[in-house]
Parts: sequence; structure tokens; C-alpha cells
Amino acid sequence: MTDFRVPKLNNNDTSYVLVEWLAEDGQAVRDGDPIALLETSKATEEVEAPTDGVLRRLLAEGAECEPGQVIARLLGSADEAAPEAAQETVQEAGREAVQEAPQEAAHGNPGGARTAATPGDASGVIVTAPARELIEEHGIPMERVHALGRKVIRRTDVEELLGGQEPSPAVSPAVTGDAPAGDDDAQWITLSRAQQRTAEVVERSLREIPAAFTAMNVDVTEVLSLARDLTRRLRTLVGLPEMVVKAAGGLLDRFPMFFAAPGPGPRARRAATADVGVTVDVGRGLFIPVVRDAGNRPLAEIAADLVGFRKTALTGSFRERDLQGGAITLTLHTNDGIVFAVPIVFPGQTCALSLTAPRPEVVQDGSGFAVRRFATVGLAYDHRFINGRDAAEFLGELRTALESPARFLSENG
Repeated sequence: MTDFRVPKLNNNDTSYVLVEWLAEDGQAVRDGDPIALLETSKATEEVEAPTDGVLRRLLAEGAECEPGQVIARLLGSADEAAPEAAQETVQEAGREAVQEAPQEAAHGNPGGARTAATPGDASGVIVTAPARELIEEHGIPMERVHALGRKVIRRTDVEELLGGQEPSPAVSPAVTGDAPAGDDDAQWITLSRAQQRTAEVVERSLREIPAAFTAMNVDVTEVLSLARDLTRRLRTLVGLPEMVVKAAGGLLDRFPMFFAAPGPGPRARRAATADVGVTVDVGRGLFIPVVRDAGNRPLAEIAADLVGFRKTALTGSFRERDLQGGAITLTLHTNDGIVFAVPIVFPGQTCALSLTAPRPEVVQDGSGFAVRRFATVGLAYDHRFINGRDAAEFLGELRTALESPARFLSENG
């Protein structure tokens, strides 16, 4: 018999949600078969069987679990001789998982790692305990919950019903940390789980990384024209972000420190490829999927990656491997009117780029004037590893590539 333990999917979360079992209880599975779907604060991930065996589930769909927790067992041929005993073990483990939730709540467990899901009702819908609390708190009719058409209802689904917002607090929680006695819970805005993880990363970045910032205006008139032509020719959306990802990826060899990972002491580990994370936010939380090897891959592939990421963000179905391993991050600030934006340098990286939407500017053209389109490219960088002169040179090379797009494409594929 082999214990099936929850793998550690990322460094930000202490618990995940068991969204769905992908194999039936009692089903024979092979090594490497996907058997469960876990949700982190940012992604959903299929986890695979570590060996051949007969699956015996120990946790209900919709329940929370923590890394290292045993949520199933894989029975081998030696275990099959006593199926009744094995089933009793499964049933007992299931009862323990359900019983642990109120016990942990009573002892003030902040992680709630083993909070059990509310059993499915007549509709077959499973509601997780955090979702049930929010439903009851706001008096949401279950008909509205069922109308979502989802097999497992999570807290984020309920927040979606509420418009992702609760009324604002009368007193700032930053002052007290807790709601005052007798305060109405409806006065507080509760951050989504994804936003809580974003907050943790931002706090860590500001606490640990002494960042500086430099910005440069770039004439993107020609590269935007080329992007429109490529969109028609390649039959996939090519815009300024795709061009910036490609141009930045081409600078790995000249500026290795900008793609390196800070190490212990006065060192940074070189990146083998220019893996560029790009921010995607379609209203369901901030995601940063990674375009792999941006310096060596064709622009058409980069564009296809970004189109796919935007579609995936609509469903929130990213896998952890989509979001891991970025060597540098490009943050997009493409709302009209934004002049520049200072990005956060993410822990594990030395810098981050920001990009604004193109805007028209009148410039002198010979004896007259012309309207050109400009965008601001910013660079926030860890001043322990990168100096201002290096930052200006990096941005200058990026500007040259974007302002000479024909040469840029011929050199980089």
C-alpha cells in the first residue's frame, strides 16, 4: 500500500482545495495517471499517481488539504487480499477528515488546512466550508449558487456572486488588525484568496528588495504598424506586449544579470533561457504566466502563448508550471492615460519591466511637425545587483530594437 500525499505545488500557499477526483474510488490506476485536481490560490493542477495500484480516496471533493497530507492510498496486490479492512481504513480516515475541521476551528487554527467540505445536497453540488461561511454570512439563496453550474463551489465563486466586493470598513484593519467588538462584518472588505497571495508577495518584495526605477520613452509608431501586418499574416494577435517580450528575450546574452536569480552572498545564478513572465488580469485576479525561451522562439509562437494565457485567465485554470520559472517580469499597464508605472521586483528575480499603452505625441519632423505614438518602458531593479548605468543601457537596447523592428525581427527570427 502506498500513501498518496499532496505535493508542494508552490511556495506561497499552505493549503489547497481538492477540486475533483479524476479517478473513481476503487479504480485501478497506473504510475503517472492523473488522479486528482488541486486548486492553489493562482492555478489548478493535475496530480499524478506515484505508482500502480487501486485508488482508495480519503478526502471528499471540495475539502482543503495541505502539502504532505495523505488524501488517498494506492493498494497493491498484497493489499487486495483484505478489501474489507482496506475499505474500513478509508471510511475511518474520511470520518477523521470531517471531524478535524470543527476541532481545528475551536483551537483557532489559522490555516484551516483540513477544513472539510459541506456534503453535496440534492443537486449534487459540493460547497466548501469557506464558501458556506460566506453564503450564510450574506444570506445568499442556494438557487443562485446552483445557477453557477459548478460541481464544487469555492469561496471565490461566492465572491463572484457578490461582485467580488463586500462593503468597506468603518475603521481601517491596518490600525487594529481585527474588527472592533460589536462591529458589523458587512462593513469589511475581504480579500480574495488570490489577492491575499499577491499581498504577501508585494510585502515580501518591499521588505527584502532595495529597488530603484528608471523609465524611457519609446517611439512605437513603426513597430505597431508592423504588428498589425503580422497579425493579418500570422492570423494571431500580435501587439506591443508581444514585441516587447521578444525584444527583451533577445537581450539575455548581453545583460545576463537582468535575468539572473539572486543567490546567497554576492552572487546571482545565470538563466539558461530568457523566460519572461507577463501579467494577465481579466478581473479574476492577477496571474503571471511565463513565456519560455523568448529570445530564441519565433514571434508567432510567443503571440500564440500570450493569446492562450488570456483565454486561460478567463477561466482561472492555469497550471502551476504555467506560472513558475520566470527570469524577468513584464507588467502591462495599458489603460489609457497611464504615463508610467513602477512594477514590483518579484522575489527570485533582479528586475521587472513595465509597459504603458501607446499615446500620440506631436514631434518636430524636419521643418514641420508629425504625430507619433510613444509608450513608456520602465525598469524596476534590485540595486544590489544592477546599477543605474546598466539599467539605462538595457532600456536603450530595448528601445533600439523596438524602434528598428525590421532589423529586430531579422536578427531574432
